[in-house]
Amino acid sequence: MTKSESGPVARTASGAVRGRAEQGLSVFRGIPFAEPPVGANRFQAPRPPRPWDGVREAYAFGPPPPQEPGFLGRTARLPAPQDNGWLTVNVWTPDADPSAARPVMVWIYGGAFKLGHGGQPGYDPQHIARAGDAVLVTFNYRVGMEGFALWAGAPANRGLLDQVAALEWVQQNITAFGGDPDRVTVFGESAGAGSIASLLAMPRARGLFRRAVAQSVPGTFFSADLARDMAAALAAEAGRSPTAADLSTVAPHRLTEAGAALGTTMLQYTDRWGQAAPTTVPFAPVVDGDVLPTTPWAALASGAAREVDLLVGHNRDEYRLFLVMAGLDGKVTDDLATATLRRYAPGGERGEAAYRAAFPDASPTRLFERVQTDWLFAIPTLRLAEAQHRGGGRAHVYELTWPGPDSDGPLGACHALDVPLLFGTYGADLGALLFPGGRPTPEAERLTTFMRAAWTSFARTGDPGWPAYDPASRPVQVLDAEPTVAPYPEERSRRIWEGYDFAPLPLLG
Repeated sequence: MTKSESGPVARTASGAVRGRAEQGLSVFRGIPFAEPPVGANRFQAPRPPRPWDGVREAYAFGPPPPQEPGFLGRTARLPAPQDNGWLTVNVWTPDADPSAARPVMVWIYGGAFKLGHGGQPGYDPQHIARAGDAVLVTFNYRVGMEGFALWAGAPANRGLLDQVAALEWVQQNITAFGGDPDRVTVFGESAGAGSIASLLAMPRARGLFRRAVAQSVPGTFFSADLARDMAAALAAEAGRSPTAADLSTVAPHRLTEAGAALGTTMLQYTDRWGQAAPTTVPFAPVVDGDVLPTTPWAALASGAAREVDLLVGHNRDEYRLFLVMAGLDGKVTDDLATATLRRYAPGGERGEAAYRAAFPDASPTRLFERVQTDWLFAIPTLRLAEAQHRGGGRAHVYELTWPGPDSDGPLGACHALDVPLLFGTYGADLGALLFPGGRPTPEAERLTTFMRAAWTSFARTGDPGWPAYDPASRPVQVLDAEPTVAPYPEERSRRIWEGYDFAPLPLLG
């Protein structure tokens, strides 16, 4: 028997796959969960993969979906895919034994809904699989123009439909890899957390997972009117009309250039796109009334996901990453801070006054950062837990306050710091920026151990190790050098935003 014939074999509904034995795990990469979304399938809902004969090698990750280069530490331009099989799934398992019935954790990557893939080094889940004795799954879903732009003649939220298809694949096949389909936990960060919040609200996703971990939930969901207007601008950048029929003749990797071009000019659309324009990201889940009937906050408050155990949290200094990467740290003028406070704080000028009163010693830079941290991630995340409680479900809340390896540095407990901490990938992707040389401090290693134990315990039992959230005492697991449980630390911000409704972002004018 040759080496290539000696790896572990699992049988899926589409055919058998052979993986590799790697440091005590069986690893399977690049298994199709849907047909390539090209040709007649372009801009359509995913379709089941075609079966194959014999044993398919599952040694290499499938190609990433077409996407923009360079974002959040991922600066390398990905080559144009040599094939179109983007929709693939990857599995790490302690043992591909159908009788093992281990908990399953399915990672959904972030990347502003415009980039990312399941094979990124920063998302290598091998350490979580070993520590939690769990089956870990990553997969690709369409992003950007292919996955989230709202074209006429195509379903909305195709990237979310890809996620549903991947979760259906898990339900159908994960037993063959030693997983328990009745104990599936989805977990994801940033756009991945926004995706999970969407899945909680989607009738199509009901019953596909038992638990959910949403790390830094973005509050940016688009109304259909706003999404259509953005789609027209995106198509114009490509010299086409915003229809699936017209755009389907453009090579997928070429469309990403149009998306990137619009991102650089979005501020010109502030009078039409309002709060969405300065984000420079023209992609987000669309509340279309069909695939996504309503916002996650409204859905959870009505009890749509009360049967799903929820773990949610955010980082203290979320927006500081974007501030530093834009070269604005310490350079925000009071005029810019005022304009930003009035744009994002609830109540406009009243909100600006509330922030200045609540943070009297804050510099213009810190006010600029704080209000965008709250609007974009912190308050939407907390509000999801509140909505789950209101709807009769249970939620556990955390906040990461550990300020990174260099406590005197500019990034603090910034956006995405939780990813290398959880995965232990300190030298990969954004971890390379946050952990110089890829070397964790002893504090980081202790925090990694704590987080990993909490996440895997939650996946196994629904209990991460601290009390469920309630609006009276607001218990939160504070993730710092010495983790503690305390009332929600950002009480000043919480009070400012009390009663605010995170409705779909509208088209103005």
